[in-house]
Amino acid sequence: MSSEHEFAPVPLRWVGPILLAGPEAHGEVMAPLATYESPLWPSVERGARVSRAVGGIRVVIVSDVMTRSIAVQARDAASAAAIAAALPGRLPELQEVVAGTSRFAKLQSLHTQQAGRVLYIRFAFSTGDASGHNMATKAADALMRHLLEAHPDLVYVSISGNVCTDKKVSAVNGLLGRGKYAVAEASIPAAVCEKLLKTTSARLVDLHIKKNLIGTMLAGGVRSANAHFANMLLAFYLATGQDAANIVEGSQGFVHAEVEPDGGLYFSCTLPNLIVGAVGNGKGLEFVARNLERLGCMEAREPGANARRLAAICAGAVWCGELSLLAAQTNPGELMRAHLALERRGK
Repeated sequence: MSSEHEFAPVPLRWVGPILLAGPEAHGEVMAPLATYESPLWPSVERGARVSRAVGGIRVVIVSDVMTRSIAVQARDAASAAAIAAALPGRLPELQEVVAGTSRFAKLQSLHTQQAGRVLYIRFAFSTGDASGHNMATKAADALMRHLLEAHPDLVYVSISGNVCTDKKVSAVNGLLGRGKYAVAEASIPAAVCEKLLKTTSARLVDLHIKKNLIGTMLAGGVRSANAHFANMLLAFYLATGQDAANIVEGSQGFVHAEVEPDGGLYFSCTLPNLIVGAVGNGKGLEFVARNLERLGCMEAREPGANARRLAAICAGAVWCGELSLLAAQTNPGELMRAHLALERRGK
């Protein structure tokens, strides 16, 4: 069996420019989207036109951590609870352990959960410009050894106890964050809604309530209220060398939409689990490096700044695509007409 790499061609197009208004990134930027769903490109393009018409999308990175949860077993439930209660006071000691594993990994916090005598310890690390999966696992492995030595009655269960939570639907990631916790927002005047989006603020907010909020509740969605975050995330992840499976938790995000007093639209997308990195596995591929350089994410900046810029651009692309699709769905037949026009030419 050959060990050589083979590449699956996925069509990629640069869309935009998207106008970002800080604080993580300023100015116009084109976003690379690799997808087989060709209507995504013009849809995000329309959102990008809106971004330019309103003076830009503001993207805030609320927090930035990569997590790994270890699982250990104590002698009994009381012993597990006692160890858990003591852990927050030992944070400086544990931070020293982590510092010995990497120049960039830093232990920021820990959170515990207990089931019987099994203790789950969720560590949150800052990881510089890497998305940090491997860095966090290496640090957690060192922490595991340290704790097992300090508590001989503890028994190893797993280096990953599923409270991380990696590539699975969960509530904990939305509550505590995993990756970049990003919020993209802008206010859109009523005239721009009508001219570029062919809808009104009131119609879009009404759709958001009935589709994203009530519809998702009826479906049993977990910490999610959006139309299609996953589409933009996957396309951006594939174009920039990210671990594409992270769209599972990445797609668990929220739209918030309001009609403003002047009749305009406030529209935001909150992504608690935006997992991207500007260095690390996958970034050495020629096309990935070229794309990251074009995005301005390979500059000489303080550790973590390039990855935050990358996350801001990604969040901006999500905002553009989400707004455009919701606007289309306020008008009967518009979505299907677009797909027929763009995907079924010549059929």
